[in-house]
Amino acid sequence: MHRDAPHGYRVLIVAPWERDAESLAKVLTLDGYHTTVYPNLAALAEHIDEDTGVVLLTQEALKQGTEPLRNVLQRQSTWSDVPFVVLRSVRSGHVPVTVPLPREVINCIELERPISSSSLISAVATAMRSRQKQFEIRDRLADLAASQKALANSEAELRLIADALPVLIAFVDTDLRYRFVNQAHQTWFGVSPASMLGKTVEEIFGTPYWETCKEAMQRALAGDETRIEWSRLRLDGEQRVAEIRYIPRRQEDGRVDGIHILATDVTERKASLQAAQQFAATLERKVTERTAALQAEIQARSESETALRQAQKMEAVGQLTGGIAHDFNNMLTSIIGALDIISVRLKDGRVDNLDRMIRAAFDSANRAAGLTQRLLAFSRRQSLDPKPVDLNALVQSMYLLLSQTLGERIQVKVNLAPSLDKAMVDVNQLESALLNLSINARDAMPDGGQLRIATRYASAVPYVREGFAANPSGYVVLEVTDTGVGMEPSVKERVFEPFFTTKPLGQGTGLGLSMIYGFVEQSKGYIDLQSTLGKGTTVVLYLPVAPLEHLAAHVDPGTQLPKGEGQQILVVEDDDQVRFLVSYLLEELGYRVTTARDAASAMPHLSDAARIDLLISDVGLPGMNGRQLAELVRLDHPSVPVLFMTGYAESAAVQSEFLGENMAIITKPFALDDFGRAVRQALAH
Repeated sequence: MHRDAPHGYRVLIVAPWERDAESLAKVLTLDGYHTTVYPNLAALAEHIDEDTGVVLLTQEALKQGTEPLRNVLQRQSTWSDVPFVVLRSVRSGHVPVTVPLPREVINCIELERPISSSSLISAVATAMRSRQKQFEIRDRLADLAASQKALANSEAELRLIADALPVLIAFVDTDLRYRFVNQAHQTWFGVSPASMLGKTVEEIFGTPYWETCKEAMQRALAGDETRIEWSRLRLDGEQRVAEIRYIPRRQEDGRVDGIHILATDVTERKASLQAAQQFAATLERKVTERTAALQAEIQARSESETALRQAQKMEAVGQLTGGIAHDFNNMLTSIIGALDIISVRLKDGRVDNLDRMIRAAFDSANRAAGLTQRLLAFSRRQSLDPKPVDLNALVQSMYLLLSQTLGERIQVKVNLAPSLDKAMVDVNQLESALLNLSINARDAMPDGGQLRIATRYASAVPYVREGFAANPSGYVVLEVTDTGVGMEPSVKERVFEPFFTTKPLGQGTGLGLSMIYGFVEQSKGYIDLQSTLGKGTTVVLYLPVAPLEHLAAHVDPGTQLPKGEGQQILVVEDDDQVRFLVSYLLEELGYRVTTARDAASAMPHLSDAARIDLLISDVGLPGMNGRQLAELVRLDHPSVPVLFMTGYAESAAVQSEFLGENMAIITKPFALDDFGRAVRQALAH
């Protein structure tokens, strides 16, 4: 029974938001209460009975409607008034949006969150004391019913019980005259029960009180149970607050013949509520002050992190330029040396074995062009442009760059799976990711070690997280493994967090794993990291296999070199060597060529549009640039196609903004066959 519980009987909890219910139950259980958690008000309503102690609700529990709660409260016994404790949420600077409780709930304590455990326990204790008084009334009334039956409805026994209760009990008839009054009125107001009998409420307590309770009593006579709060000085001079219930009494035929009046002292409950509200206000002020302080700290940290990232990026540039300069010097040495040998032999009239020198110069030039393209792709900031990528070919093309960048103490080994499917991925971002992982591996091996790069196929990722859509064709896997210092578990847990680094101030590349994580996620892939302290780290990228329709759309165009048919082409290029080589290439392909070094010198050649079949112009001309020249030409000759040349690998988005109708662009340096196809395609439009 409730008398055996250390602080009362059961506390029923409905708090559907996250772990609110678990937290509230834990606090109350530790303080000795018996708690039961329900998922919603409907489930709660099924278990509210006469043994319920206190109902604890959060604001979220009320959002689905309170009709189930209203129905069960309307059916509770007349002595019962289940107390409620409601936790409402208030955001700083906003008026709370509340859902009202049913009007049948008046015995209620409302608290604003955030709230401390002590305030919660205090509010529940106050509500439980109120409920204990109701339990006492229930028990006394039960005893009274038994006594009435045993003593043949003895009025004296009824009065003894009523007088012993710590609440005001009275009965008035339809004329609102007192017919029964217990002894508590004498204690509260110094008015004897006998002197109140036969008199009206207004006669006993005066017009002000009558005006306060008149509407509630009239509603009770109409058949509705009502409640009010009333504040008045007691006989001992203390200001007290009473909760008064007006309960209609019905005859067997349903007619209301009077009103039962029950009044309970709720002063302590009101004081507890006020104290809780004051505490909440104080806590809110402290939270506001702390929030302002945290914002200042976050701002300072953001500025520090920005400076650190800039320093790390600058060091990354320094780390890369050493290896790049070495590579370019080697390539230029091969090109210049081969050309010198060719020049000497031509002067001597010797043409034997020139093919070998020419191939050496071509190979070095192509290597330089490839390195330049990778660096431009690495430095670009652009949206992902996923295309089918041969992962094995990409690793092989970057091998030399990685070897030079990582230094002589790092041994790079490659293990590529044969017959590997192509991956659907942005090749520029993938190159950046591989370079970043390799540099991170180098930093993890300060005394040297081995870097292993491997590829393979996987039908699925190792772990499936919520919301992850698996690729039905499987994944192409890129593994980067080092033999470095490894990571502690605490570091491994945070390694993908933005701005997180274990390197000293001023060290590191600034290309953190968080960038790779975001790139792989956006590519609909998966990234896995395994690391053992003292043994090394393996980062595994799962990249989706390219669909068949994309593979078909990216077939190699072939190697057949298209020839011209004598079309007239105007070439505008400010670099004398490039202008000479481009015109020479075009003539070799069968075109007729006119050249100009800038826009001004090109205009006389455009006076007769019929003589020009194609305009080829460098973008970066002195004075009027190539795009402006094309616009000027298009004013009078809109049908002339234009092919731009540029030394920068522009992004697709920039090209779409730069190019107009019947315009195309080719990036320097270009091979003879690529240039020939670009010219033929431009003339075909």
